[in-house]
Amino acid sequence: MKKAIILLSGGIDSTTTLYIAKRRYNLLALIFNYGQRHKKEIECAKKIASLNDVKFYIVKIDLSWVNSSLVNKKINVPLDRNLDTPDIPNTYVPARNIIFLSYAFSLAESLSIKNIFIGAHTQDYSGYPDCRIEFLKKFNEAANLGLKSNDIKIIAPLIDKNKKEIIKIGLKLNVPFRYTWSCYNGFKKPCLRCDSCRFRINAFESLGLKDPLLE
Repeated sequence: MKKAIILLSGGIDSTTTLYIAKRRYNLLALIFNYGQRHKKEIECAKKIASLNDVKFYIVKIDLSWVNSSLVNKKINVPLDRNLDTPDIPNTYVPARNIIFLSYAFSLAESLSIKNIFIGAHTQDYSGYPDCRIEFLKKFNEAANLGLKSNDIKIIAPLIDKNKKEIIKIGLKLNVPFRYTWSCYNGFKKPCLRCDSCRFRINAFESLGLKDPLLE
């Protein structure tokens, strides 16, 4: 099997992407500790990787300067927000996918790996600019221009899917959603009020299902 790198956060999207990719590729996961609000998602990512016998690297990055509620605990995570607003919320971490993908390209070229998987998708991500297909295409071009090799490809199989469609795909692939985490807060149970919780809960409910984290 060919090799590929996957950016693994421990959430629904990256986990489903892993289950899509593992059918055709031997995977190597990158998990990022960027000083995020809690470490539950890192533990979930490690669990998912281990369940699938996927070797992983945990990359520690200092992003303490960003004005994001996901990094700066003095900034409150927005709750009960209008999910249809075009405004980008304070959970946005500037250049996060640019940074993550840069590490992935470095690792890929070092190991002669030609494919990088990312779980990005546009519909549910509150307008984050680094989750758009336009960004991924342009970044892919720019990154290859800066490498000795110039044939590494970003693959985003969920880019045009919404959360409901992603969960449907995951169910067919037997994704263990009970080991994933989406909530922006690090409580024992999901807060049910942040954007990520609400997108997730609404998607499960639209399929006539209960989020396994709430059972």
